[in-house]
Amino acid sequence: MNYSHEVEGMCVLSQGPNHGPAPIPEEGRWVKAYEIKDISGLSHGVGWCAPQQGACKLTLNVKDGIIQEALVETIGCSGMTHSAAMAGEILPNKTMLEALNTDLVCDAINVAMREIFKQLVYGRSQTAFSEGGLPIGAGLEDLGKGLRSQVGTIFSTSAKGVRYLEMSEGYILKLGIDTEGEVIGYQFVKLGKMLEDIRRGVNPTEAYEKSISTYGRFDEAAKYIDPREE
Repeated sequence: MNYSHEVEGMCVLSQGPNHGPAPIPEEGRWVKAYEIKDISGLSHGVGWCAPQQGACKLTLNVKDGIIQEALVETIGCSGMTHSAAMAGEILPNKTMLEALNTDLVCDAINVAMREIFKQLVYGRSQTAFSEGGLPIGAGLEDLGKGLRSQVGTIFSTSAKGVRYLEMSEGYILKLGIDTEGEVIGYQFVKLGKMLEDIRRGVNPTEAYEKSISTYGRFDEAAKYIDPREE
């Protein structure tokens, strides 16, 4: 190691506070993290690309510094979905440090990796106080029935008002409108459930009809509109 002339001429002083890192909560334990292998937990990170036309939600389940489970959810960019497929191939079995310095193809996924890294190394995980953490596969619980991402898609204009297109309940079929012209409910189809039934041999028409439901005061509406056509 090279020292400047000024440092070479300095006398040596003892370091006072030298108690190591502050402990962070990890899976029900307080851990002093010195190395990547000291990091465990399940958490989420959200990232965005430079033009901010798309975003990624990344969920990782890390045990002893190694990524054991990855859930990559993207929205807003068609290319990002293919990048997510590649990131899903890349991430498992990597250390947190390897993953942080790996090209995850898409800028938004790289930013999500950065954000989740900060969450985990500072002990801000979902499993900070859960003894033993969560089992591998716990990330799928975020997806719900049919293993589909929770998506909200709403479009509105000052000229024509709001159109609900998709909510966590499902794909919106109709909006219920009251006498004042306000949305008071909607009819939707649960795509995850419908496709699950079709995969198990249910007739598609029957599966579709069984998966339709409503929310709010839909039945009290004065009129109904197709949000994609009207």
